[in-house]
Amino acid sequence: MNASPGAVADIIVLHGARTSLVLECVAGGAPLWRYWGPALHADGAPWPPLASQRPTPSSSPDTDQPFSLFPTFGGGWFNQSALLAHRDGRDFHQAFQRCEIDWREPGRAAVVRLFDDVAALTIEVSLAMSAEDDTLTISTVLTNTGDGVLEVQWLAAGVLPLPERSANVRSFVGRHMDEFRPVEDALSRSGWRRENRRGLTSHGCFPGAVVTTPGTTHDTGLTYGVHLAWSGNHAQLIDSFDDGRFQWQMGEWLAPGEVRLGPGERLASPEMIAVCSAGGLNGVAQGFHVAARRRIAWPGGTMRPRPASLNTWEGFYFRHDQAELRQLASLAAGIGMERFVLDDGWFRGRNNDTTSLGDWTPDPAKYPEGLGDLIDYVTGLGLEFGLWVEPEMVNPDSDLLRAHPDWALELAGRPRLTARNQLVLDLTRPEVVDYLFGAIDTLLRGHPIGYLKWDHNRDLATAGGAGGRAAYHNQILAAYGLMARLRAAHPEVEIEACAGGGGRIDMGVLRHTHRFWTSDNIDAVSRLGIQRGFLQFFPPEIMGAHVGADPAHTTGRGQSMAFRAAVALPGHFGVELDLRKLDTADLARLADKVRLYKDLRGILHGGRVWLGDGEDGMVWQAHADAAETELVVLAYRADPASFGHAAPLRLPMLAAEARYRVRRVDRDADAEGQIASGARLGAIGWPMPPLRAERAVILRLTRLDGPT
Repeated sequence: MNASPGAVADIIVLHGARTSLVLECVAGGAPLWRYWGPALHADGAPWPPLASQRPTPSSSPDTDQPFSLFPTFGGGWFNQSALLAHRDGRDFHQAFQRCEIDWREPGRAAVVRLFDDVAALTIEVSLAMSAEDDTLTISTVLTNTGDGVLEVQWLAAGVLPLPERSANVRSFVGRHMDEFRPVEDALSRSGWRRENRRGLTSHGCFPGAVVTTPGTTHDTGLTYGVHLAWSGNHAQLIDSFDDGRFQWQMGEWLAPGEVRLGPGERLASPEMIAVCSAGGLNGVAQGFHVAARRRIAWPGGTMRPRPASLNTWEGFYFRHDQAELRQLASLAAGIGMERFVLDDGWFRGRNNDTTSLGDWTPDPAKYPEGLGDLIDYVTGLGLEFGLWVEPEMVNPDSDLLRAHPDWALELAGRPRLTARNQLVLDLTRPEVVDYLFGAIDTLLRGHPIGYLKWDHNRDLATAGGAGGRAAYHNQILAAYGLMARLRAAHPEVEIEACAGGGGRIDMGVLRHTHRFWTSDNIDAVSRLGIQRGFLQFFPPEIMGAHVGADPAHTTGRGQSMAFRAAVALPGHFGVELDLRKLDTADLARLADKVRLYKDLRGILHGGRVWLGDGEDGMVWQAHADAAETELVVLAYRADPASFGHAAPLRLPMLAAEARYRVRRVDRDADAEGQIASGARLGAIGWPMPPLRAERAVILRLTRLDGPT
C-alpha cells in the first residue's frame, strides 16, 4: 500500500437529485474513479485514499494502476485504454504529469484537464450532472501540443465504472424495417463489444445500451444506461477488472488514417449520455427522455401540440397527380389531420428511385406551375405543408452528377458502390453544401413549407473524400452544419430525421431535428416491439407513428383500423395510406382516432412514460401529463390469449394513497368509469376484458382529490 491508513483523499463529487459521482485526485495522474451510482448526499465522512485499500496483487507491476477517468495504454494499464494514438509510431504510450480542475458549476459540472508533456498532448474531460434528470454527460477533447502529426485510432467519449453485481447488458440490433430488437448478453470476464461501421447511426447497431443487476424489472432494480449522441460510426465496450467491477466505454469508431492531428489541432468526441436509476428500465428511460427533450430546439422555444400528419408515400409512392393529391388533402382535412407531407416523387424526372436525386426543382410534368398550386390548395384547407428531401444523396442518373461528377464520395481506382441506385454527396466540399443550402433555401423562401422530412437511404460505402482519405467523421459534421445553417435561415421550419426509417436515430442529430421516423415498417404488430425499443431512449412526442394500409405494405399482414390506430396513437400520430380507398366505416373510425389523439396528446406527450408486461402476453405503456394528474394507459394483445379469463392489468406506478377515476376511452360505453385507489390498481389491477389477438384497450385515469 502506498498511502498511510489515516490519510484523507482529495475528492471531486458531482451530485444529481438521486445519483452521485466521486473521483479521487492523485498527484501526477488522472483522477481515479471511486463511485458512480445512487446518491451519497448523506455521506459527509472523509474518503481514505484508494491506495491505502489496494494491496498489490502477485505478479503485478510494483506501481498500482487503478481505474482512472482517462486510462491510457502502455504503462501498466492492461484493460482497454481511453486513447489509442501515436506519432509516426512513437508516443504510443501516454501518461499525465499534471491535472487541473475547472469547475463550471460547483457540485454539478467540471472540466478535468490532463497534460502529457512527454507525448505532447492534452486531454479535457467534461463532466456534467443534471439535477433535473440525473443524466451524466461526458465528452473528451484531445489536443496535439507537439510538433508532428498525431494519428488517432480511438478516443473514448467517456469511461464509466460499473459495479461488481452488473449482470446483463441489453443492446438493440435489427435491420431495415426491423429496428430496436433487444438482445440480452450476460456480462462476464470475457468482455462485451459492439461496433458500427456503416457511416450513419444504422438500423442494426443502436449507439446505446442498458446494464441491469440481478432482479431488475421495468420498475425496480439498479440499472445503468448509456447513449452516444452521434450519427456516424461508433463503438462501445464493457471490460471486466480483476476486482470484479467493469468499465463501460463509448466513442466514435475511426477508420484507418481518418484522424491525423497536426500541431495545435483538436479532436472533440461526441457526447456520452449516461443514466443510473434504482427504478429499473423505466427509471433509465425517463432520465433519457428528459435529456432528449432538453436538446430539442423547437421553433419559438417550446413544443406545440404535435400535429396529426398525413404522409403521401405508401398511398401514392412516385405517382404524383395533382388532382388525386387534392382529393387526398381534402379527405385528410375532413378527418381532422393537421399537416400534409408530400413525399418522394415531386422533383424533376423522379418517377422511380433510379433517377434525379440532387435535382431539387419541381417536376414540370407533374407540377407545370411549380409546387405553389398544390401548396396553396393544401394550406387553404387549413393544413400545414411538409416536403420530403434527401439532400445528402445523388443518383448517377441526375443532372447534378453529370455536371459535377467529382461531387460524390468515392475512392480513386475503386468502383462506385450504389445502394438504392444512389451515391452519397461529399459534404466535406464547401461547394456541395452551398449548392444544397441554396436549393433547399429557394424552396423554403418561395413557399410556406413548415416541415422537411430529411431522408438518408443508404450506408456510406465507399466513403472517400477529396484526397482519398476516409470522410466518415467530417461527413457527419458537415451534415449537422447544413441542418444548422438551414435552421438559422428558417427557424420556424421543423425537420424530421429519417434514414430508410430508423437508420439515424440518436441525440446528436436531435440537436437539429424535431421528429424521428421510427421505421419504414408500419405494420402495427411489428411496430409494438420497435416502438418499445425506441421508448427506452427517446420520448413519444418525437416518435413518428403512422396508421398504415390493410394489409401492411411491408409485411402483408392485416389488422383492424382500431388496432392500427391504437398502436400509432401514443407517438407523433400520423396516417400513411390512400384515404380514398377506405370505406365509409373505416374512414369514420379513423376520424374518431384522430379526435382521440388530439384529446389525449397533452397527456401522451411531455411527461413520464412507463412500459410494462402484463400477464398472458399482454404488453402495456402508461403516459402521464407533467403534473401526473392525468394518465393514459394503452394495453395491447398481439397474440391469442392462453388464459380462460383475462388477468387484471396491474399499474404499479400509481400513487398508492390517491384515488383515480378509470375510463375506457377507445369506446363510448364507459363515460362514467370506475373509481379505485392507486394501491388497489397497483396490487390487484384493473379488470381487463377478454381480448382477441391484435386488439387494444385505451384507458384514461384522472387523479381525484381527497383520501382513498
